[in-house]
Amino acid sequence: MRVLGVDPGLTRCGVGVVDGAPGRPLTMAAVGVLRTPADAETPLRLVAIERGLEEWLDAHRPEAVAVERVFSQHNVRTVMGTAQASAVAMLCAARRGLPVALHTPSEVKAAVTGSGRADKAQVGAMVTRLLRLDAPPRPADAADALALAICHIWRAPAHDRIRRAHAAARREPPTPRPKGTIPS
Repeated sequence: MRVLGVDPGLTRCGVGVVDGAPGRPLTMAAVGVLRTPADAETPLRLVAIERGLEEWLDAHRPEAVAVERVFSQHNVRTVMGTAQASAVAMLCAARRGLPVALHTPSEVKAAVTGSGRADKAQVGAMVTRLLRLDAPPRPADAADALALAICHIWRAPAHDRIRRAHAAARREPPTPRPKGTIPS
């Protein structure tokens, strides 16, 4: 499976492509950061991110896109920019019919390091180790994008089983049990 990980942000949007499967070695296909000038108007910055993501999707042809789920921060301006960049990533993937998965920062940290409270240095070190790189990707946004892709590769089978079970439950009405029986 080839996954494009996106660590959304208006100034720096980390992107990373990882190939792999659960229980098998992972390989980094590409990593980078899409940058926009902080003094540019937000709509123009979003267009630049959209163009950059489209180029990455064209160049690397991922089978899925993993985006960091936006979480509440004290700085509303920062969270708004992050949410807007996240929406652009989801839009680009959906336009191509690619599945999109949202992973929380703590979920990604736990998947990659074993601790949902790991710091950026620990995430970078584990990404370096898991992908057998010479050095951690810089800046941290790039390492975070790779961590998102790794998390998705490892967790996608479980997420897919849950999604299929929910879909089946919506299609099939529950079977009534005769009165007085105990569920097994």
